[in-house]
Amino acid sequence: MHPAQPAFRRTLHKALTLALALGLPLAAAQSGRESTLVIGGDFSDLITMDPGVSYEFSGTLVTNNLYDTLVAYEGNNLTTLRPRLASSWKVTPTATGSRITFTLRNAKFSTGRPVTAADVVYSLNRVIQLKTPSSFLFTDVANLKVGSVTAPDAKTVVMDIPKTANPNIVLALLTFNVGGVIDSTEAKAHEQNGDFGSNWLKDHSAGSGPFVLNRWDRSAQVALDVNPNAFRKSPAIKRVIMRYMLESSAQQSAINSGEIDVAWDYTPDAFKAAQSNPKLKALKTGSFQLAYLGMNSAKGSPFEDARVREAVRYAIDQDGIIKSLLQGLGRKTQTIIPIGLAGANTAVPYPYNPAKAKELLAAAGKPDGFSVDFLVSTGSCSGGVPCQDLAAKIQSDLAKVGIKANIRQMVNSELLTTYRAQKAPLIQVAWSPDYPDADGNGTPLADYNAKSLAWRNSWQNAEASKLAQSAAVETDQSKRVALYKQLTDLVAKEGPYAILYQPYKPVVTSANVVGFVRNANGDVRLEKVSKK
Repeated sequence: MHPAQPAFRRTLHKALTLALALGLPLAAAQSGRESTLVIGGDFSDLITMDPGVSYEFSGTLVTNNLYDTLVAYEGNNLTTLRPRLASSWKVTPTATGSRITFTLRNAKFSTGRPVTAADVVYSLNRVIQLKTPSSFLFTDVANLKVGSVTAPDAKTVVMDIPKTANPNIVLALLTFNVGGVIDSTEAKAHEQNGDFGSNWLKDHSAGSGPFVLNRWDRSAQVALDVNPNAFRKSPAIKRVIMRYMLESSAQQSAINSGEIDVAWDYTPDAFKAAQSNPKLKALKTGSFQLAYLGMNSAKGSPFEDARVREAVRYAIDQDGIIKSLLQGLGRKTQTIIPIGLAGANTAVPYPYNPAKAKELLAAAGKPDGFSVDFLVSTGSCSGGVPCQDLAAKIQSDLAKVGIKANIRQMVNSELLTTYRAQKAPLIQVAWSPDYPDADGNGTPLADYNAKSLAWRNSWQNAEASKLAQSAAVETDQSKRVALYKQLTDLVAKEGPYAILYQPYKPVVTSANVVGFVRNANGDVRLEKVSKK
């Protein structure tokens, strides 16, 4: 056999696979491989591609490349706001609060229509009216209502904010996908029963971002094509394919064979090996994410008593998780603001102490412990560790103090739907702030009224809500940090969470992939990526 033939066959096989997956002619698949970026990962949390509704990690990754926001953070600089659809903006005080005036750049949607101020007003209003999982960012954090945002002309957007909201936080939260601007004409054309086009936008796109959605084959793949009308041009990559690969082992073999270019979920073991492989680039990317246990504190639940929740925190062997399971791909923290944000509290009030946990359970009237359903994802968890391995460790830790956690594995989309309905008794999950500010954790994790994480865990604490609201609007930085110290201490003691760790995200790419940067907020600007 000719020595070049096996390599040729592998290349042909890859091209055939690509051709079949996308319904392309073989020649097009072969020539397109260099301009196609294939990412393998656990994208099972994808529920919708509508930027105003999507509230999942994978959804944000996709929608941020389909839609533009007024302002944005660039790369790893998560402190300086940059222009995006707005070429400039100014904040001015008013009698009732403050006003932000945005001037729009010349930009077009993928449909070819110009982006206008009316599209911005429509996009922000629809989030408020749809009451989506992320609506609270506009209604509770920015204190906006329909009518707060106006368009005096096609290039000017005016946003009036009451005194109860902090304009700096409003600008920061507009960088999240909930601030994505939609082609209002396209959305209205596909509206059904007053849904603002949401059902259609679930698996279509109508944005001005560098890519458009070609197709989403649920549980199989997402295909994005370059948007020819985008002002954020992708010069090298013309197509991005996100392939569902729940198992890290499948991602590892696929990147080694050249079938994929980026592996999104490497296990700590495999990541260690990849660091010394010249054919790969191992990226230990930062993260504001927190891996945690959520304990449903509803009346009648075993976690209704704060002493039981404290017992769980003492029962968890954090050091064992970080050193053995994560192999250092995580940092120890026990409070609700991630390390790296102003307001983070590095106190660790819960050393591993099973005896103390048993004492607290006895004091709460549960000397023999109890049994509880423990909801866990089927895929990879923060830091690349398989969720089932992390769950087994936690199950073992809890068993030592008499808590029998019955593991129930489900795909991420189902897990999140159950959690959002307040129906998760005990859950292993992760949270990342929607924007790089302490309030991105303070409000959702502490204020029950925000209908986010405190609500999902049925934890209502008036003092926590008040502190979160006060810290959100405080503009004096030292006073703000002091308020977050009070809030984080309170939630660490009373709250419905056991923080497990703050992970690093291990991402592995082929050596020929250039410009792939994932920032601590989880964003990747795919138009910046190329292949040598």
